[in-house]
Amino acid sequence: MLGNELTRQIIGAAIEVHKLLGPGLLESAYEDCLCHELALRGIHFEKQKPIPLVYKGTKLEMRIPVGLTG
Repeated sequence: MLGNELTRQIIGAAIEVHKLLGPGLLESAYEDCLCHELALRGIHFEKQKPIPLVYKGTKLEMRIPVGLTG
C-alpha cells in the first residue's frame, strides 16, 4: 500500500471508530477499537511498542499508543 493510500486508510479507520463510539470514553477503548478496525482493513501495526529512553543516565522504556507500520 502506498503512503497516501495508507494514510487515507488509517484516517478512515479512526473516523469510523469515532463515528461508532462517539466522544467521552477512555483512551483505551478507542485504542482497542482502532486496533480492531485496522486489523479488519488488513493494516499491519504494533500496539504499544516500547521505545528506548534514557533519562538522567537511566534507561527507561516508554510506550507509544499505536505504532503503525505499512
